[in-house]
Amino acid sequence: MNRLTREQMAARVAQDIPEGSVVNLGIGLPTKVANYLPAGREIILHSENGVIGMGPAPEPGAEDPDLINAGKQPVTLLPGGAYFHHADSFGMMRGGHLDICVLGAFQVSRTGDLANWHTGAPDAIPAVGGAMDLAIGAKSVYVLMDLLTREGESKLVERCTYPLTGVACVTRVYTDLAVFELKDGKVILLDDASGAGIQELSRLTGLALVPA
Repeated sequence: MNRLTREQMAARVAQDIPEGSVVNLGIGLPTKVANYLPAGREIILHSENGVIGMGPAPEPGAEDPDLINAGKQPVTLLPGGAYFHHADSFGMMRGGHLDICVLGAFQVSRTGDLANWHTGAPDAIPAVGGAMDLAIGAKSVYVLMDLLTREGESKLVERCTYPLTGVACVTRVYTDLAVFELKDGKVILLDDASGAGIQELSRLTGLALVPA
């Protein structure tokens, strides 16, 4: 079974972001999407800590310690980019001014419920952060995650068992094995990167997948 690398997963999301979109990239793997946005396609990147108009990650040695994203990673600023107050940034998120947000997740349900926060691991941010505001405020929510846990359990589920970040908010799920669209309670297989076929992916997820 074929599996996309993390870089390939980020590139797969990037190719689906349309011209003129205002996009927030969540902490972790979603931040890699910025490095694969097609040249010449105008996409405006927003960060909840008060930056808009970000570019790709800086070259090694060219980092500006005062220019970071919400995950405290160094970023670049494109011409026309701007800084603003944290409250203004959340106003953009809550006011419906973002076209797309890309978030990681522990679980996504068939109906688009999102669970992506916890208070346990010492190496993780122990709070929801801006994820609730993004999940509800963005016009489209893309989730970027491995399809299976290390134990082989599907993260795309009938019903989330973890605390929810948002209800019925996820539009698409991009994974290392396939891309899914969630619509009207159906899980539509848009792209099978694994080559395993819809029946095997249905078995892995425990869901009745629908062909595009």
